[in-house]
Formats: sequence, C-alpha cells, structure tokens
Amino acid sequence: MSTKPIRVLVLMCSTRPGALGPAVGRWLVETIAPRAAELGVELVPVALGDLNLPFLDEEEHPSSGVYRHEHTRRWSAIVDAADGFIAVTPEYNYGMPATLKNALDYLGREWAWKPIGFVSYGNTSAGTRSVQHAKQVVTTLRLVPLGATVAIRIGDATENGRLRPDGARDRAGVGLLDELVRLAHALRPMRERARPGAVSAPLPGSYARRLTPDDAPEVTVLQRCCWVDEAVVNDTLAIPALHESLEEVRDWLATWDTTGVWLDGRLLGMVRTRRVDTDWHVGRLAVVPDLRGRGLGRWLLRTAEAAAPPECRRVVLFTGAKSLRNIDLYHSEGYRSIPLADPDGITSLAKDLSLTQPGTAS
Repeated sequence: MSTKPIRVLVLMCSTRPGALGPAVGRWLVETIAPRAAELGVELVPVALGDLNLPFLDEEEHPSSGVYRHEHTRRWSAIVDAADGFIAVTPEYNYGMPATLKNALDYLGREWAWKPIGFVSYGNTSAGTRSVQHAKQVVTTLRLVPLGATVAIRIGDATENGRLRPDGARDRAGVGLLDELVRLAHALRPMRERARPGAVSAPLPGSYARRLTPDDAPEVTVLQRCCWVDEAVVNDTLAIPALHESLEEVRDWLATWDTTGVWLDGRLLGMVRTRRVDTDWHVGRLAVVPDLRGRGLGRWLLRTAEAAAPPECRRVVLFTGAKSLRNIDLYHSEGYRSIPLADPDGITSLAKDLSLTQPGTAS
C-alpha cells in the first residue's frame, strides 16, 4: 500500500440560498475529522457555488483535456490532485442538482479510478433518489461509488435549521470515510497508470512514471533494501543511499529526473538522471532484490540513456569498485571504466552517446 496521504474533497453541491447543505457539510467534516487524522487523510471542503463554473462552455470534449478557460483549468487542478470525493447533495425532483452534474461534465480523465461517497438529504426519500441518479453518471466517468452512504431525512434530523445530535449518523459518516479510504488505496495503481506520462514497463502489469518528491517514502524504502547488498560486497556503510533521511530524498527528487517502475502500488525499481555540462549522469539504478535478473535494471538503464539531450556526448555513472554484478551489466551495455582522481572504493564508467543516438556518426 502506498504511503502517500489521501486527499478527499468534500463537495458541497447545493447553491440555493438558505439550503441545508452547508450545515450538513459542517457536520460531516467535524464528525469525520478525528478519524481522517488517524488515517492520514486530508479533508478539503469545496463549495461548488464558489467555483463560479458556468454551464459547460468548453469547445473541446472533456476527454481531450484541452481547456480554454481559466475556471476549467482551476477546477481540473483541484480534482486531479484529489484521491476521492464525498458529495453532500440534496435531491431536486428525483435527481441530483444541476451544479453537481455540471461540475462532473466539465472533466474526464481527472475523475477516473477514484472513489466517491454520498451524503444525501431530502424529505420523502432522504435524498436517495439523487444518489441513484448521480451513480449513473459517475460510473461513466470511471468514478467508483461506495456501497456505504449516509441519508438524512430533513424532517427527522433537523431543528431550527441545524442537525440534531445523532450517534448512529455519526458512526455512518465515519464508516463512509473508512470505506472510501480503503478503496482509494486499492485504486491508486489504476489512477497512476492512467496519468499522462505513464508508460508500460517490462513486467506484466507494471508501468513507469516520473517520480516526484511525494514519492520520497517509497524511494527511501527502496534504497535501503537495495543498497544493503552493496554495503556487504564493498565492505562499507559509507553509502549515501543507506543513510539519507526522508527530507534528503525529497530534496534530490526535486532536482533529478527520476523514473520509477510500479506494480500494484509497489515501487519495483528506479533510476535518476541529470545533465552535467556535456555529460549525462545516471545514478541510483535500483531493482528490488526479489525481481533481479528479469531485465528490469537493463530496461531502466536504457530508458535513462534514451532521455539524454542531444547536447550530451556521453553517459557517466558510478558504482562500487567491488560491485562486480553491476559492472558486468554496464560492460554488457557498452560502458567502459574511466579513471577517477579520488576513487575511494568507487569506480566510474562511461558510454559514448554517439554510438546510441540516432542520426549521429558511429
């Protein structure tokens, strides 16, 4: 399971003056906030009325992701950053409010593979017909509706425009959050695989994407499990990857271009790159111990090489002087050892990029 925090948008859907929605939204956030803190969940209340979304006014289809208007780009960024949603919605004439339908219709990819729960309120049906209407729409967007819901009958639950205390309703709200968080974790690999820039990787079901500072916890774990072998082989613990703190890993992830391979929420391997003058530096090539020997390291190395800009003349990398398995891999990929002024147990290897880049002399 990923260690990233889950961000949940609490969508206040009614824009009618004097509506009960704000009171229901406040009750929900106050009730589930302690449980959200325990689960590491960030609750973000969003009133649809504050977004100032006109009725859908984009020329391109939402599936294109081409947005002309600033209000659409802003809404896209808010939804894209979320891992799940709770819609606090009334029922209008057997259906959901137009504000919710319009907000859903604006976007496409941003909704996919995220769970959505509903807290409904109304009179005769406690808003449940609004939820049934909404579920038909959200599933088309590849949102995943929860089985758990909270339905509030206004006549029974309110007094002077406020919700009466109700322990059973409070427990239902917490239960809804629990289910949403479990599903958000389970769906995370599908969300990430569907993101722009994600590409298929060699192992069945795996995918690769650029790593960000948010991935620091997984990268820290990967480093410590992978460089233990290096420490043993080279008879030294003076290996930065074994000692870097979470903040140090987060800092270098912000400055290096790093590719990670994932499967079912697990980081299987990574490699980082950056330009230094006319050299393309490759580092931190790592594959989890149980998957070594299956071509993943070689694939990551070639992916790193392919990202080199045309101005770079060679690829340079470093490894332990006694890391014979690593050195054999690099030699088989065309690397040759180069002298270091202060080797200190380190060996450096380089590869002429003119031998690999198309359109150059060989």
